[in-house]
Amino acid sequence: MPSGDVTGLLHKWSQGDGAAIDELTPLVYSELRRLAHRFLRRERADHTLRSTELVHEAYLRLVDQKQASWQDRAHFFAVSGQIMRRILVDYARLRHAEKRGGGTATLVLNEAIDLPERRNFELIALDDALDSLAKLDPQQSRVVELRFFAGLSIEETAEALRVSRATVNRDWVTARAWLMRELSQR
Repeated sequence: MPSGDVTGLLHKWSQGDGAAIDELTPLVYSELRRLAHRFLRRERADHTLRSTELVHEAYLRLVDQKQASWQDRAHFFAVSGQIMRRILVDYARLRHAEKRGGGTATLVLNEAIDLPERRNFELIALDDALDSLAKLDPQQSRVVELRFFAGLSIEETAEALRVSRATVNRDWVTARAWLMRELSQR
């Protein structure tokens, strides 16, 4: 998918061109499904949401954004990843409330953040820890969202945040260490 085509259509969409979303959809759909699959791969085996359902729910929320000012492809997928994270966290919180503490969704933090060993953490705990990190350092929190949740590369993350790759690398390392410490204390 040519990045320029997507960026151009996003700009048209931001300017109110309703036809642009129709042209954009087939260009981004497979990438959104890949992103949804990546999210759901970390969920428990009996999770009732499927990739297609997660994409459709996220897509409805994306289309519903009235004042979106899309910068580029990386920004679109960063927001898409953030929306998917919100959907899954809301789903986990609802399930947790229904079960009164049982069956919370688990998330495997694995080689995606270069951990020396695989460790399971609850999605809700990770979400809460990211919210705490955002209060201390919003940019580090955004780096984690973009890298871990949206699956963006260092370069794409730097582009989305409009910072250097070195800054993203530094924030990524610091945020991972902070999150691991925070999550190990929960």
